[in-house]
Amino acid sequence: MRVLGIDPGLTRCGVGVVDVQADRRATLVHVSVIRTPPELELEQRLLAIGRGIAALLDEFTPGAVALERVFAQHNVRTVMGTAQASGVAMHAAAERGLAVGLHTPSEVKASITGYGSADKKQVATMVARVLGLDSPPTPADASDALALAICHAWRRGATAAPTAGSAGGGLTPAQQAWREAEKSAAKRRL
Repeated sequence: MRVLGIDPGLTRCGVGVVDVQADRRATLVHVSVIRTPPELELEQRLLAIGRGIAALLDEFTPGAVALERVFAQHNVRTVMGTAQASGVAMHAAAERGLAVGLHTPSEVKASITGYGSADKKQVATMVARVLGLDSPPTPADASDALALAICHAWRRGATAAPTAGSAGGGLTPAQQAWREAEKSAAKRRL
């Protein structure tokens, strides 16, 4: 499964593409940050973000898009900018018939680190580990975009159950913790 993860923002919009195999192994395809200057008119900033995302969708042809779910903060201006950038990303994905998955920051943190209140450094470190990178991607927007893409793939079925006799199925500790949390949640729903 190839997923484009987007950490939306007006000044820095993190974008990352990963390929995730059925056994949850993830490979980095692309990571970058779409930047727009604050002094540029809002509509021009959104146009630049939209063009950047469209170019990535066309170049890398992901099967899905993962976005951070916009949540209320005290800074309304920041929330509005994030929501506007998210809308542009959703539009670009919808134009190409792609499903968009929305994930809260705590869902992404739990998926990647096994802990829903992990800090940005912990997330970046685990993203690097999961992708087999020498160092965490920077800035944090880029790392967050990759974390979103990985989370989406792991939650949406690009997974395989461990084979009989395999110790954990080759999953990282965070992946094992996530799998156990999913099992526990399923039992509570019964």
